[in-house]
Amino acid sequence: CEGMWRMLQQDIPEDFVLATGEQHSVREFVELSFKELDISIDWQGDRENEIGVDQTTGKTIVGINSKYYRPTEVETLLGDASKAKEVLGWEAKMPFSELVKMMVQSDWEKVKKRGY
Repeated sequence: CEGMWRMLQQDIPEDFVLATGEQHSVREFVELSFKELDISIDWQGDRENEIGVDQTTGKTIVGINSKYYRPTEVETLLGDASKAKEVLGWEAKMPFSELVKMMVQSDWEKVKKRGY
């Protein structure tokens, strides 16, 4: 939000990218998310047949669904916030792992309230 606020303080509108400059995989996101819930993932299979299995229960908890693939998948996605740093004096302050933790905790609270 601070980055957006800094953009709005500019006299002349410009385009800026707000990004960490770090790259993380979906696998890393999944592993960190489940780790926050004290669940360790064992990956089995490969490509479209790969699944994530709870190491404790043996239950499959992650799978791949090709319907969510992008029609023209890009090889890599990485934001360059150098202009935001140079012009706005902005840079990312929250580490990826902390962001994942906040997201999981927020969702977990919603799940508990609904009684799942």
